[in-house]
Amino acid sequence: MSATARQPTDLCECTARALARLIRTRRVSCREVMLAHLTRVDQVNPLVNAVVTLASDTALREADAADAALARGDDVGPLHGLPIAHKDLFVTAGLRTTFGSRVFANHVPTETALIIERERCAGAITIGKTNTPEFGAGSQTFNEVFGATRNPFDLAKTCGGSSGGSAVALATGMVPLADGSDLGGSLRNPASFCNVVGLRPTPGRVPTWPDAAPWFPFSVAGPMARTVGDIALLLDAIAGPDARAPLSVGIHASPCLDTLDRDLRDVRVAWSPDLGGLPVEPAVTAVLESQRATFESLGCVVDDGCPDFSGADTVFTTWRAWVYDAMFGETLDQHPGQLKDTVVWNIEAGRALSGRDLAAAERARAALHDRVRRFMEVYEFLLLPVAQVVPFDIDQPYVTQINGTALSTYLDWMRSCYWVSATGLPALSVPCGHTPEGLPVGLQIVGRPFDERGVLQLAHAFEQATECWKRRPAATSP
Repeated sequence: MSATARQPTDLCECTARALARLIRTRRVSCREVMLAHLTRVDQVNPLVNAVVTLASDTALREADAADAALARGDDVGPLHGLPIAHKDLFVTAGLRTTFGSRVFANHVPTETALIIERERCAGAITIGKTNTPEFGAGSQTFNEVFGATRNPFDLAKTCGGSSGGSAVALATGMVPLADGSDLGGSLRNPASFCNVVGLRPTPGRVPTWPDAAPWFPFSVAGPMARTVGDIALLLDAIAGPDARAPLSVGIHASPCLDTLDRDLRDVRVAWSPDLGGLPVEPAVTAVLESQRATFESLGCVVDDGCPDFSGADTVFTTWRAWVYDAMFGETLDQHPGQLKDTVVWNIEAGRALSGRDLAAAERARAALHDRVRRFMEVYEFLLLPVAQVVPFDIDQPYVTQINGTALSTYLDWMRSCYWVSATGLPALSVPCGHTPEGLPVGLQIVGRPFDERGVLQLAHAFEQATECWKRRPAATSP
């Protein structure tokens, strides 16, 4: 261990991989790392409201135990001693988990989510839980238990959602790693709004348990971090089959961290600034278009192109409604008047579905899959916006119009993400640049089935070429 103690800001600005090396070589202790991040939480969290349940005492005890393990020469995991924050949708035994709902405001589970089990098994230490909208519904992070989480690049704006607390905790240096979940964009949207990286893996790549709908193929758990390399580090620790998660059986882990570098010459990518006609704010388009040449400089063959997403709305909205009734319908019945209006609307939409509706959604999904499959046989990657808008006012629950086009529901403004969810393909949000006002914009990279490695390779090359991730939020700098 170094004789000179590092300043907390130095450690909080390190990547997770750099911190892991410092810890393993004993140039810094796990306690020093944890104290630095707890100090950052004390400094910054009152401004942004990202960490809603803090486990300081437990985290420090575990950091001491991690240091003792290193002193003994024990074999340790790849995340040894790294602080990590968990989305408040993932249950943690003995640590409050609210799901962002006042119905569960004082809920302390007796079991721990599988993703957290794996993170801890790899050596990560829980620092706390991060804010989420009620039951993860909506890409704007606010609820009646904890209030809203603010965007660190502009405290008057939303951080997105539903993994908004995790994205903000990362962007502000409160943690080097975090986790989240994604049904219609909840890993990708807040990553885009906060200048961090969020990966939506192929369904089954990261097993989920407990799960009330274990065969449901649209909702996934996944990693968040400040860099693509850190995403790969965390993904390697949490991926792989588990018998409790049926979608994961047969999907073996494919290590990514040591395979990030790749020659991308002649790789064919499709460039789609609007997915064939979706309304996208000019501020988003301008940032994305400024980076098209970056992929050409990497040697990629970049063509304008997009799959035919016809029917994606039907697929996603039908099955989303179905799963909301399956997962939250009983809670609505037992606690009438206590759930937010959009959650109630989604549950009621699920209850109104007929067998014919589900059959139509499945036919649409089969047709969508075939069209996208054929398109992705030609192109290895699809590049598109993460969000159709830039971060908006913190007091606005959701976007109601884009470029003069009225939107009917709280979901419509996230079609650029949830259409991709309907395909089952892996997708990642990587920092792409900033508007003149300093608001982050993310680029979405979509890959072939089960090719998280390829997605990470292209994202890593883009990240190295642009270094957009290095821009830190001035509003919350200590």
